[in-house]
Parts: sequence; C-alpha cells; structure tokens
Amino acid sequence: MRSEPGRAEQRGTMVNCCGLLTSQKEPVPLKSVEVELEVRDHVATVVSTLNYENEEDKPLEAVFVFPLPGDAAVCHFSAKIGQTHIVAEVKEKQEAREQYDDALSSGQQAFLLEESEQSPDIFSLSVGSLPPGESASIRREYVIELAVQADEGLRFCLPAVLNPRYQPQGSGGSEGGNVQVTSVPASLVPYSLSFSARVSSPRPVSKVESSCPLEPLQYLNTEQTQATVKLAAGHKFDRDVELLIYYKDAHQPTAVVEAGQTSSQPGTLMGDPVVMLSLYPEFPQAVMSSFASCGEFVFLLDRSGSMSGGQIKRARDTLLLLLKSVPLGCYFNIYSFGSSYEHIFPKSVEYNQKFMEKALKKVDKMEADLGRTEILEPLKHIYSQPCIPNQPRQLFVFTDGEVGNTKEVINLVKKNSGSHRCFSFGIGEGASSALINGLAKEGGGHAQFITGTDRMQPKVMQSLRFALQPAVVDISVTWDLPKGVSVNALSPPITALFQGQRSLVYAQLTGQSSEASEGCVTVKYSLAGHPSQNQLHFSLTPAEDTGLTVHRLAARTLIRSLEMEEREREGPEDGGVKKKVVDLSVQSGVSSAFTAFIAVNKDNSEAIQGPLVRRNVPTPMMLSCSMPHPGQRIYHAVRGSDPNLLQVYSISSNAHAKCWKSKKMGGPSLNVFSNMKKKLVGSTKPQKMSLQMDGALRGRPQRLESMSLSSERDESEECDDDDLMMACSMPRRGQRSCGAVMSTGLPKQPPRDPLLQLVSLQKASGCWVLDPDLAAALGKTSEEVEKPKPASVNQDVWATILALIWLHGFKMDAQEEWELLAMKAVSWLRAQKASCVKESVEAGNALLGCSVQKDALGI
Repeated sequence: MRSEPGRAEQRGTMVNCCGLLTSQKEPVPLKSVEVELEVRDHVATVVSTLNYENEEDKPLEAVFVFPLPGDAAVCHFSAKIGQTHIVAEVKEKQEAREQYDDALSSGQQAFLLEESEQSPDIFSLSVGSLPPGESASIRREYVIELAVQADEGLRFCLPAVLNPRYQPQGSGGSEGGNVQVTSVPASLVPYSLSFSARVSSPRPVSKVESSCPLEPLQYLNTEQTQATVKLAAGHKFDRDVELLIYYKDAHQPTAVVEAGQTSSQPGTLMGDPVVMLSLYPEFPQAVMSSFASCGEFVFLLDRSGSMSGGQIKRARDTLLLLLKSVPLGCYFNIYSFGSSYEHIFPKSVEYNQKFMEKALKKVDKMEADLGRTEILEPLKHIYSQPCIPNQPRQLFVFTDGEVGNTKEVINLVKKNSGSHRCFSFGIGEGASSALINGLAKEGGGHAQFITGTDRMQPKVMQSLRFALQPAVVDISVTWDLPKGVSVNALSPPITALFQGQRSLVYAQLTGQSSEASEGCVTVKYSLAGHPSQNQLHFSLTPAEDTGLTVHRLAARTLIRSLEMEEREREGPEDGGVKKKVVDLSVQSGVSSAFTAFIAVNKDNSEAIQGPLVRRNVPTPMMLSCSMPHPGQRIYHAVRGSDPNLLQVYSISSNAHAKCWKSKKMGGPSLNVFSNMKKKLVGSTKPQKMSLQMDGALRGRPQRLESMSLSSERDESEECDDDDLMMACSMPRRGQRSCGAVMSTGLPKQPPRDPLLQLVSLQKASGCWVLDPDLAAALGKTSEEVEKPKPASVNQDVWATILALIWLHGFKMDAQEEWELLAMKAVSWLRAQKASCVKESVEAGNALLGCSVQKDALGI
C-alpha cells in the first residue's frame, strides 16, 4: 500500500467549522481522551484511553506525538477495533518499526508506541491503516512515583502541553528521519479530555487541590482513607492537569514487598520479590537551624523567547530575593542564555554591596530576548571555571525546559556532579519533566515546578535553604536480612538527602528463609561532621493487591541507570549494555529508549485497500502571547513542507482567519524520533507546527510579518505595508515586553509588589537605610518615619527594626520568601550591639500599627 501523494499547498482562509478539523480543515481522527488515575499512597497508576474514528473516505494513519512524565514506567499498550482486542508486545525498536511498516504495506492494521531518543518524556503513537468509518480505542498505562512538595503535598502532573523544543546543531541523535509534531494553541485543541482520580492511603486524605477546576472531593469510607475526584467538564488544554494530594499525617518511612510473577523464572527481576523503600530522613534540629556562610552560588536563567511575558518578570523578582538572601562571605555570578549566553561577571565574585548592586541593575534589564533554548554551552562554560576553595558550588537553573538535547545536557551535569549541586526549576506549562528532574537527580540537588499562578519565590527559597544547609556525605545503605535471603540493589547509590524529602530505594530479594520474616535497612550518612543513621524494620511478607507496580517501577529505575551508562560509554560500542536494556524491557514489559510497543491486527483477513493518508493529531502548545478577547486577533505560526518556510496566521475570534505573508526563517531542525523509517509521506499542506519551528517562534528577535484583512475585504485583496503588524514578536534587547496581544500604546507598568519593594532596599550586609524610599515602602512619609525614632538609636538600626516589624506584621503569609534575608538583618543588628532595642520595637509598632514582640523578631 502506498501513501497518498503530496497535495498542492493550500493557502486559503481558516474558518470556524463544526466537527474535529485541523486549522487547514483536515479531519482529526482522535475524538477524545479518557484518563483514570489511581493513587495508592505515593504511587500512581495512570490508564489513558484514546478514541479514534476515521470519518474520511480513505484509510488513515494517525500520528500523535505527546508528552508523558519523564520518570513514568509505560507498561501496557493495547488496541480495540470492533470486537477485536490486541495487546502490544515490547520489542527492540528497529524490529518494532519494521514490523509496523511491513504490516501497513500489506494492508494490515498496526499500532506503534515509542519513546523519543532525545528525551524520555516525549512519545509517539502511530495508529496505522484505520479503514473508512472504523473506530479504534487505544489503551496505554503507566506507573509513577509522586514527588513530595515543600508543604508535604504529593504532586501528580498529567502533561497536556507539548511546547516546541529546540535542539542545537551538532547535538547527538539528530540524524535520520523526523516525525513532525502538529501543534496548535492550547485553546484550539479539537478533542476532549475527561479525567478522574481515586486516592487511597493508610492515612486519611485531607484534601486534593488542582490548578484546573475540580468537582468536589467524594470520600468512599468513614475513615476518609479513600476518595475520588474528577476534573470539571470543559478542560481547555491551556495547562497541564496538576493534582496536589494531602494526607493528614506527615509522610513516614515505609517498605513494600511485592511478590514475583509466577510465570517468570526465579532469579530474574520479574520472578523474585522486589522491595520498595521510601525513606524520609530526619536531621537534628541543631544542625538544620544553622546555615552555611560560604558557598559559590551560580544562577543560570533562561532568556529564550518562550520565557517572555510574566515568566521573565517572575524570574527577575526571584533573582532579587535570592541576591538579598545570600549570606556575606559567599561568592556568586549570574548567567543567562538563549541562542547565546551572557554572564554578569567574568568569574564568580565575593558577595558584597558593590557587586550585588551591579548584578541587580543588570537583572532589572533582563528580557526574554536571547533567542532559542541552548543550555549546553553555558553549562560547559560554568563547569570550565575552577571551583573556589572552601566555597561549595551551588548551581540554580531556571528554564521552561524547551530543549531537544535533554540527555546530552543531563550527561554533562552528571559528569560534573562531584564538583557541585544542581537545583532546577521548571517554569510554565509544558516544562520538560525529564530535563528538570534529571538535572536535580544527577546534580545531587532538588527539582521544583512552577506552573499556572504558582509563586516562584517560595519554592526557590526552599531550595536556597537546602543549598545553605550542610551537604550530606558518605551515604550508605546496608541490609540485615534472614539467612538464605540476599539482596540485589536496583537503584543507583543515593547521592543527596534533604530534610523532609523522600528517597526511594528498589531492591530484588533472592532466596527464601524459614526463619524470621522481617528485614532491616540502615541508611548511614555524615552531616556537618556528625555521623548519623536512620533504620527501618519491615516485613518480608508480600503486600496484597499491588499487582506488578513495584516491579515495573524497579525495572524503570534499572533501565534508566543502564541507559545512562550506555550514554556515558566512551569508545566503540560493544552492544552489551544496550542488550541488557532490551532484555530487561522485554522481560518487564516496560518501555525504554531502545524498545517500542508494537501491535498488529492479524485477525483482519481482508487487506485494507486504497491509498493511506497520514493525519497528524495536533498537540496543545502554549504561545507567549495570550488568547484573544472578543474582537482581538492572535497570531499563529505554522510550518509547511519547506522546513524554512514560516507562515503566520491571524486568527480573529469573531471573523474569518486569514493566511498571511510567509517569511524565510533559517535555523536547524529538531528530529524527535531519529532514524524512523518513513515509508508513508504526509500531506504537504502547511499545517504542521513541528518541533523544528522552535527557532522561528522563539529564536530570533526578528519581526514575523503579517497582513491583516478585515472581514469585509475580498480574501484575495492585497494589503499595503501599513497593515504590517508584530506577531507575538520578541522584544528588542533591553526592551520590556508588554505581554499583550495587540496594543496601540505602551501599557502602564503595574505597581511593584510591596514586599519586593521593601526587599529591594536591603543592603548586602542585611541592614536597611533610613531614607525616603524606605518610608514610601512602609507607606509613610519621611517625617512620619524619622520623628518617633529614639534619640540614642542609630538611623540604620531604626530603619532595620522598622523593616523587620513590617515583615512580621504584614507579610507572615510569605515568611518563607523573606525568612533568610530577615536572618541576615537580625545578625547585622546583633553585631551592632545597639541600645534601646526594646524601646525601638515599641515605637516601631506604634508607627506601623503592629503588635510584634521583640522576641518574635529574634533580636
């Protein structure tokens, strides 16, 4: 069977039509997505059903490229066509691709699910030879551990947004074929999503929160240990579906032993019992309350085009808080990157007032104007700088994660993990979980995600507290098991421990014992020079009703470790590690970078006739400009058959949408699934917004030119140059982006947050200065602030006490954001050995209308 030959490029008008159509009026075979989530304590099982229907008069191949969590263990893939149910097998990737192509060539139905070779959080699903009028339901399943948040909530994220990712030229894995990714603005996704969750735990479920509208939480028992919740109807795909699950008791160390698969050979991973340990280290309070006064802090900020608008502003505000909170005696530097990178200082400098002021002036002018997302080169430059003696390096990375060479970046961080700790922050919807979690895991740090209306500052300040705490070193895990039972560690060695943060350990238990049915694991480590240990006793009796969840998570952990080992290998490949990954993936039924799920409908005796037409199912993406209000236009860029041809569409919410001028845009392309055989050629109509176009959307500070036609004009009428408009354009260097869709004038700058206004006035030493700016930040005049000052009190001491009273009196809800800089202020006050402190606090309370006690201030 052959694909339909490429059709002539159409450049007509996009109109609002009924039914599921792409922006080029092509039918979308994916009709709906149904997701069922089951959470047991801190482990989630996710089952997604994708319903396809071919309403055309020709057989179709539907290709859907979509995001999944980077640490998910994809363990099931099946298809139902009519009454026929086909369960996919895991096979070596090239073998699976060839079987898929052969099936389509012979007129059989086939289904292929594979992981991207560049990033483990992107998958491609191909539904092949769907006859006219036929429906198919695709079921995929994965299991995943839920991350613990700062407030002890468990975070589940169903990625719904796949933003374009840029891969620099020369990055590995870019040769070979390319799977196009069709993307549309998130609000225009033409299929529906239903989502329901069931939560169960030994401890009561206190609440479930989400960035998306939810129906009320329904408890299933009087103990409130089981509950269900659903996503409210009408999800617009403008954000990832995020759930935060809270249990009434704090997380406790646990161990779950799962029996092996009876059909598997004893001595194999799937045939033996596997234990999953969840460790929550508790450190001595005396150690945790002391913060280091040394360290080299390197802040790396993404300034690519996709960070424009609110994201770059939040990043600037966060850098302000960070710079005010760094202790005296430390060193620091700030890097920013896009297509190129910049640094404020040639090398890290000592933290003092002079250098802090210089850095803040530079930060205040930072915009998302550096082009594409190329993070590899600035990381190489940072690692090439010699470490400063007795100043442990702490790297903070802020990015929206839109990079294509994820594995290459993570490899570099791991290679340098002995010289630093890496704390990563994923900003905005669609941030790559594989990149953000991988940076922190391999860099011995901690990962945070900031989505929706989340404030970035509290999460970043939590990571700064982690960075200022003494590093945990000499970590070891020892086992005490009954005679006859041995253990085989499946997880890589633990390299980082943080207070209140979970560490997971998987191990295979081999052999049997007629003696004790209990085991013990001991985690030993050194903290601030003091040896410590935590012990956990656990039953060896297998848990009930866990299925093979623990085995699959353990297999995923081992597969990822082996894949990393293969990528780090230098010299010629011997294929040994890759064979181990393939064998383990096939045995466990868990996908890997070297395998794929393949299903062929061999029950269909009649070959499907006619040319096969390819349809790319659109994936939601976020644009840096907002969606229009009635009467406003937005601009939508798509790429056609020419990889350098960018076309800009103006979409009006109450009129026809026009296809506009095109403009040649250069730049390298990104191959998401390299070496993929492409016997089937798709339509050449300019419908694909592929991962290739990242540079066009965000890369260059050039104008994307378009021509606006009113709804009264004839569609063929030419526009004059007066109609040229900026289309989601990037600001020039040093120019503020307004974040509006269209504007006839500069918007008014919103008033600065009062907290940030006060923080910006603090000196590097920790004190504040009595001046008109401080008075304004406190909401007073200079005279009102100066008059009640006790005569014997120094002006800076008085100003600092006022600032602390204001923080405690008005901003306790944001204490985690200013706690560290307040500690600097208190240390400075103590060093002054000032008199009349109690009198000053009383006078300050009277002035500001507060009732903060002197002891509460810590002075």
